[in-house]
Amino acid sequence: METLSENRCFGGTQGVYRHPSTTCRCDMTFGLFLPEEANDGPVPLLWYLSGLTCTHENAMIKAGTQQWAAEQGIAVVFPDTSPRGDDVADDPEYDLGQGAGFYVNATQDPWAPHFRMWDYVAEELPALLAERFAIDPDRQAITGHSMGGHGALTLAMNLPGRFRSVSAFAPIANPTGSDWGRKQLRAYLGEDETAWLRHDASVMMREAGFDGPVLIDQGTADQFIDLLRPDALAAAIAERRQPATMRMQKGYDHSYFFVSTFMEDHVTFHGEALWA
Repeated sequence: METLSENRCFGGTQGVYRHPSTTCRCDMTFGLFLPEEANDGPVPLLWYLSGLTCTHENAMIKAGTQQWAAEQGIAVVFPDTSPRGDDVADDPEYDLGQGAGFYVNATQDPWAPHFRMWDYVAEELPALLAERFAIDPDRQAITGHSMGGHGALTLAMNLPGRFRSVSAFAPIANPTGSDWGRKQLRAYLGEDETAWLRHDASVMMREAGFDGPVLIDQGTADQFIDLLRPDALAAAIAERRQPATMRMQKGYDHSYFFVSTFMEDHVTFHGEALWA
């Protein structure tokens, strides 16, 4: 593993690292914030999954996560959103290909050889973090924005017992029910729509739910709200009677101004679950 940078940050260290991924069959880059407490032993870990067109850098630089994570004494990992490289398939559209991994294991060409972001986030990167850094693998939580919110919710509900809490900022909440989602799921997973269902947070909420606290924030002025379909997720939460907090934030859009505004709430929410 190669250290690309390490900077002092709120008493801890913000690092950026690159490693050859056996899952994605290319080099992968991630950011990792370690609080000062990591000098004394393993600390809890919060995953932050980013959205379409993002890299590991977007939330690491724009969301202000480190300040609140330092106060809670928890680490935060910022994975990339897809495999990358000259040999990795891509698409001219922003919502497919590099930067748009959708946190699935692709089964269709030309995506199948590299686009295995589900296994990368669920298996390979957690093992690497536990091996190389002062991370407690038994205390994990997960959050994300947009496509990353979709990934956070579906991973949490498909991997019971893995995460103590889950939250999301403006998640793609019902991809099987909108044109923005069906396109990517069909491209990556094929025509069999039953294979899509475990990657739909609204479907998984009805079928499985989450055994832990849930927090979701959605801006009312989000320019993508009709594609995100938060109403479908709210209905699923109500139908299952899932304990959850879902907040509609008046006037906020889909940007990192929205994410950074409510990041303290989310990190504090996860800190309470991780240290319980």
